[in-house]
Amino acid sequence: MASEDVFKKIIAHCKEYGFIFPSSEIYDGLGAVYDYGQTGVELKNNIKKYWWDSMVLLHDNVTGIDSAIFMHPTVWKASGHVDAFNDPLIDNKDSKKRYRADVLIEDHIQKIEDKIAREVEKAAGRFGESFDEAMFCRTNTRVLEYRQQADAVRSRMNAALNGDDLEELRRIIVDCEIACPISGTRNWTEVRQFNLMFATEMGSTADGALKVYLRPETAQGIFVNYLNVQKTGRMKIPFGIAQIGKAFRNEIVARQFIFRMREFEQMEMQFFVPPGTELEWYEKWKEMRMKWHKALGLGDDRYRFHKHAKLAHYANAASDIEFEFPFGFKELEGIHSRTDFDLSQHQKYSGKKIQYFDPERNESYVPYVIETSIGLDRMFLSIVSSAYTEETLTREDGSTDERIVMRIPPALAPVKLAVLPLVRKDGLAEKAVEIKNRLKFDFNCQYDEKDSIGKRYRRQDAIGTPYCITVDHRTMEDDTVTVRYRDSMEQERVPAGGLSEIISEKVSLKGLLEKIR
Repeated sequence: MASEDVFKKIIAHCKEYGFIFPSSEIYDGLGAVYDYGQTGVELKNNIKKYWWDSMVLLHDNVTGIDSAIFMHPTVWKASGHVDAFNDPLIDNKDSKKRYRADVLIEDHIQKIEDKIAREVEKAAGRFGESFDEAMFCRTNTRVLEYRQQADAVRSRMNAALNGDDLEELRRIIVDCEIACPISGTRNWTEVRQFNLMFATEMGSTADGALKVYLRPETAQGIFVNYLNVQKTGRMKIPFGIAQIGKAFRNEIVARQFIFRMREFEQMEMQFFVPPGTELEWYEKWKEMRMKWHKALGLGDDRYRFHKHAKLAHYANAASDIEFEFPFGFKELEGIHSRTDFDLSQHQKYSGKKIQYFDPERNESYVPYVIETSIGLDRMFLSIVSSAYTEETLTREDGSTDERIVMRIPPALAPVKLAVLPLVRKDGLAEKAVEIKNRLKFDFNCQYDEKDSIGKRYRRQDAIGTPYCITVDHRTMEDDTVTVRYRDSMEQERVPAGGLSEIISEKVSLKGLLEKIR
């Protein structure tokens, strides 16, 4: 099945089973804004806890804050967002649609990469187990031609972005004969810059109102609180400050479901280090963050590092952890060496001394910063897109059945277990409710008695519940129940009184945290 079709199914599934709804849907929605439903908010909260605990619990020198969304407008002048937080945009004159010029070019490069992948796939089918992919890619004429095309376009784009050469970006689009996805024409405007910050006014009167911005990132809330945290927490460098919070960007080209939204949530950590040690810490945090992702078991081959060709104005090194979404490898998390830019700028604009006295060096300095920044919504999408599985099951009589199962890591699953009476009579329902009420203090549980047991299993599969507890007539005799496992559909008989201990071991975050400790 084509990746585009799979992605459409994932989006539909997320709505049908309460993961994600279009915001304000009864009023026809609001572009690139989404609400998390009853299932989605549980998964989202579990992702937050996994990230927060991995930062704050596992590291003695990392602590957390929660800064305000509104900040003094000079914060954004100091950070460079007022003058430099722009996207290069281009319009198609026929469809009247607006696009990011760099994204159009990246999509064109991805199409070339897809051609390479198809050539490799065809060759693998021809040669079977003897196929040497690396050798094929080094020697096949067509693959080499495609690779040369992709590299040439990417090189031109990076040079144009680094040089802020908007005319060259347009020329690349024209030279590559990139057409508008809507109109199919190549009737393009010039490329121009567009600032992404949302502006509003704070104050009771028009004359006295102060122009403020909805924060486009959470990092600045950490930087302006650096001294507060360092002094009140008696923190010694190196140390980090973590934060989870909302951010807002006026994305003109918001697309791909929750991958790019106007209101989103970030999980960021700024790690303060002595000058001269930043690149060593940068490599350490790259390694730690990749380990965090791979611990989930979504597939190691679905992650890769991408080194930035164009560095932000504040960075001296930057890499992305990319994940293979249904629409290709895209950025999931950024790791940046931000130097001392942010703190130095806030020191300059505020007039306040923002330095650290290092007793080991016997000197004061503005710390350098390593940033890890992950989009919570993108993390959510990476999990649901890799979890979504369609299966064809064969019964003993040879007939087949279909099921959709969300193979969400048990520690992150929205609902940890469902308690299901086999039938609603003979006291089974009452016994099931009793068991559920006993377990609900430890886990997010559901009770379901409607429809056949098979249909109830399917409903739990569809939201990713890893364990179903079935109460049957034997339960009334010996107080044992059946545990049904989501992924294998195997069943095991266990004492009802031992369920809390059995399930705790399987769904605890402790197992994930121990992998990355």
